[in-house]
Amino acid sequence: MMRHLHLHNFTGAERETPFMMNFAVVLLLTSSCFAWSSAIYISNREAPKKLKYLLEPLAHADVVARRGENATLPCILRTKPSHYKVKWTKLEPEHVGQENIIMISNAHAFKPYGHLGPRASLQKAHTMDVSLQLHGLELEDGGTYRCELVNGIEDESVVITLRIEGVVFPYQSKSGRYRFTYHEAKEACAQQDGTLASYSQLYRAWTEGLDWCNAGWLHDGTVHYPIIHPRPACGGELLPGIRSYGPKDKDQDQFDAFCFTSQTSGSVSYIPGSFSFEQARQACQRQSGDLALVGHLYTAWRFLNYDQCDGGWLRDGSVRFPISNPREHCGGIPEAGVRSFGFPNEMMHLYGAYCYR
Repeated sequence: MMRHLHLHNFTGAERETPFMMNFAVVLLLTSSCFAWSSAIYISNREAPKKLKYLLEPLAHADVVARRGENATLPCILRTKPSHYKVKWTKLEPEHVGQENIIMISNAHAFKPYGHLGPRASLQKAHTMDVSLQLHGLELEDGGTYRCELVNGIEDESVVITLRIEGVVFPYQSKSGRYRFTYHEAKEACAQQDGTLASYSQLYRAWTEGLDWCNAGWLHDGTVHYPIIHPRPACGGELLPGIRSYGPKDKDQDQFDAFCFTSQTSGSVSYIPGSFSFEQARQACQRQSGDLALVGHLYTAWRFLNYDQCDGGWLRDGSVRFPISNPREHCGGIPEAGVRSFGFPNEMMHLYGAYCYR
């Protein structure tokens, strides 16, 4: 079932016109058109070399897991050379030429490397199994992995994608629209229990209904925003898609952020009342918790269908509420989502509290 994340933008700021930016618009193709274009593409490529030592993984079969869970990336030997080693690597496309080795193994032992090594092991379900097991998944673990068999001067490899199931949310500075450099955006997401989203994560969120008019940083240093409903204020009457500003200066240029988060081990609850920001924090602490982060609220909404038609303070000083069952008197938007009141005056405005523990 497709989820819709149509979110209100309360900034009211003017938008750039189509003449002020370059667009990379993702087009929705019909199935017949896609099949035709794919056939042409394949016919112009060399036939892939048949693997001798490794089994081909299932096409387009991503491994999907949530933060905190374990995942197994499949890699099976077709045959065993007399002397060989297997090298597992995480590919980092934004760092061209950089190899992030996880482990190197042979028939008798393996050696872990880097950040992922201590959380990695080989499954060894049978003598031909060199599948990689990752334990206690983190947000940054999503991406593309390579299983490479090295036999003297010969080598073969297969590629597997690990997708962390989660939710993308737009995030803006308390000071207003377009105030984050890349590094500030990265830090802002981390402070809200997230990380800067990848392009593929933003694309998936767009296919699920994310429509947002402000441009934001992504993990690779590019800037984009997703549009479901084209309108003059959001890039003009182009087709729906991901609008792109391309790569930007990470130290000088300023935009909002698109953050990504996944499930947490804690829980979110709402305390009704008329609290100032500090009173809301104290109310959560009396329940052995603290005000929830923005990422916590999105996670509860995304994974637990959390629905609460009351604005409440969060730890960053914003006021929001999650709606899984849209109705007229709870934001007035037909799609589910997390509604925002922005950053009200922390002393003058009174709301409930969203707590996390």
